[in-house]
Amino acid sequence: MVQDPELRARLALWRVPGLGARGWWRLIDHFGSPRHVLAAPPAELHRCGLPAAVVEAIHAATPESADPDLRWLEADPRHHVLSPGVDPAYPTRLAELADAPPLLFVKGDPELLSWPQLAIVGSRNPTHNGQELARDFAQTLAGRGLGVTSGLAQGIDTAAHQGALEAGGVTVAVMGTGPDRIYPARNRALAHRVAAEGALVTELPPGVGVRRSHFPRRNRVISGLSLGTLVVEASLNSGSLITAYQALDQGRDVFAIPGSIHSPLARGCHRLIRDGARLVESVADILEELDVQQALPLAIPDRTAGVTADNGGSDAGPDPEYAALLEAMGHDPVALDTLVGRCGLTADAVSSMLLLLELQGRVQALPGGRYQRTGPEDV
Repeated sequence: MVQDPELRARLALWRVPGLGARGWWRLIDHFGSPRHVLAAPPAELHRCGLPAAVVEAIHAATPESADPDLRWLEADPRHHVLSPGVDPAYPTRLAELADAPPLLFVKGDPELLSWPQLAIVGSRNPTHNGQELARDFAQTLAGRGLGVTSGLAQGIDTAAHQGALEAGGVTVAVMGTGPDRIYPARNRALAHRVAAEGALVTELPPGVGVRRSHFPRRNRVISGLSLGTLVVEASLNSGSLITAYQALDQGRDVFAIPGSIHSPLARGCHRLIRDGARLVESVADILEELDVQQALPLAIPDRTAGVTADNGGSDAGPDPEYAALLEAMGHDPVALDTLVGRCGLTADAVSSMLLLLELQGRVQALPGGRYQRTGPEDV
């Protein structure tokens, strides 16, 4: 087992119940290092303004407290523990925060935590259209070279991770549990794939299970890793609004997709827009605001619709359904219901196809729920 005394001290101190990131940094500012904190007399710890229970827990901590973390670290070469100022792979954007996690437990490629990335978050119980939007935005952004970060939850988070993976892009999942506990359990296969192709990350040590208080902590890491946060669907009490407002507090960009005024899942996004979030209708809105478009590749792979969207054509022929949809649109503004009737497809299918065509610059969304062709004749 690893015998590095500094690492052991960091791990042991971070396991102290009730300490938290801000308490950690206050102690480090005063004592200089975790080893000095653990060796400090209780009276000196009290002078740092810590609760009596935390002082008692620090006094009781021993180097052996780190053993579960070290066993996890040594169990797999893809397991990593990162500390700011110690490990070069610790992401700079996260280290800038006043409450930056003192430790990150990473399964996967730690270098991806510093990749330019956008957080995509939203409801755990989204509409079908919301899931498709999250998946399509994530797929297109990942295809452009931007990483996609989310929280591995059901709903929008799951769709965002899946979209990025389908594009062969970068995705990072921030967990609200220890690195050895997957929540929700139904996302176990997705978590394994993210770890294999991207990175799972958490500030919570191995063995720590699900608690409600962990998720706001997780959310600040999601926004802290990212250049900006996109909220797809959210009610007024959605946890994704916490992520968005934390992003604003961190000085990061916030984006929101508007929806129907009658939908409860649009109200959170509408509140964000009123509070200064950027209204988003296309991926271009995000790339322009983040000013990263010039640094990203032109290819926009699509692995679900059978359409090649690379801004430069393809040897493959046009997808028949997309060609039929464009033919049905004609060249005048047309409503969604009209297109559904002309194509014989479901409204969800037509909406998804229109979104992809809009992202490719071939269709423009107009006021009143109408659409018009803007691009070349073929798909």
